Amino acid sequence: MDVSDFDFELPPELIAQEPPAERGTSRLLALDRASGAIADRRITDLPDLLAPGDLLVVNNTRVFPARLLGHRVPSGGRVECLLIRRVDGDVWEALVHPGQKLKPGARLRLGDAPALHGEVLDRLFYGRRRVRLWTDDERGVEAVIEAIGHVPLPPYIHRADLAADRERYQTVYARQQGSVAAPTAGLHFTEPLLRAMAGRGVERVEITLHVGYGTFQPVRVTQVEEHRVEPERYEIDERAAAVINRAVDEGRRVIAVGTTTTRTLEGVAAVNGGRIVAGRGETGLFIYPGFRFQVLGGLITNFHLPCSSLLMLVSAFAGRQRVLGAYHWAIDHKYRFYSYGDAMLCL
Repeated sequence: MDVSDFDFELPPELIAQEPPAERGTSRLLALDRASGAIADRRITDLPDLLAPGDLLVVNNTRVFPARLLGHRVPSGGRVECLLIRRVDGDVWEALVHPGQKLKPGARLRLGDAPALHGEVLDRLFYGRRRVRLWTDDERGVEAVIEAIGHVPLPPYIHRADLAADRERYQTVYARQQGSVAAPTAGLHFTEPLLRAMAGRGVERVEITLHVGYGTFQPVRVTQVEEHRVEPERYEIDERAAAVINRAVDEGRRVIAVGTTTTRTLEGVAAVNGGRIVAGRGETGLFIYPGFRFQVLGGLITNFHLPCSSLLMLVSAFAGRQRVLGAYHWAIDHKYRFYSYGDAMLCL
């Protein structure tokens, strides 16, 4: 299957640079997987679009301020460090800029007061480095990251992060810190909307998948089957596993909020005979057309980049032609795209 089969042309002005003025006011494109019918709705219509007995599964990961700004020691040259994941202790995998000058042994000072000290330990693939961080601040490295770090907005948002992004680039149910990107389908939900769905008889359960930088990783091959997705860490507790399995056994729809939730559910089910098993682990599952879903009965998601693995996942669930047709319809009707954009419901 050619990667180019998932291409489409998006006018740049439809890429949302800001969140909606008020959370919970996004548009919602509702796509019927069987017929291909499209309806123009609002996210607040979800209680009417879902059915009593549906199970909504959300990702409760929390984004941390992973983008750190500072300078080289002793030259003073400007440095940017994007923390991707903790490797061990205070050693992190990171993207650094300017990469060509930050070779193993290079020293960094990130932030001012408080500050982090850093040393590049070695080079990894695609410009990544292993970096050791330490601080003289008695609160420790994580507290200083929280104090001086910037929200790691996606590369297609062409502006500096604002104080407001610390709240708007999180879901209202974000609890488990560890992501460098938000599970953006969840950004649309408000507490009143969640209560309205519960009142409708829609059950809800939380799992965790910490979103890595790989969510922005371009597909660098020409054949879909040759692409690989970076593993990401997940955790599912005993209650969540029991609730999800019960819904599947009873033939009720399991509706994932986001591609991250989808990959976690289907990744765990794929290695456990279709069952959700509680525990921690990693999943590098790549879902593309031809994949056999064992858990999912519905998907709430944002609109994704052309030729991206996320678009391929949605196409696997709802059909490539139907999804691309819906995308073209959304473009014609001026929907907002990507992380701070509008939403799509596939049932």
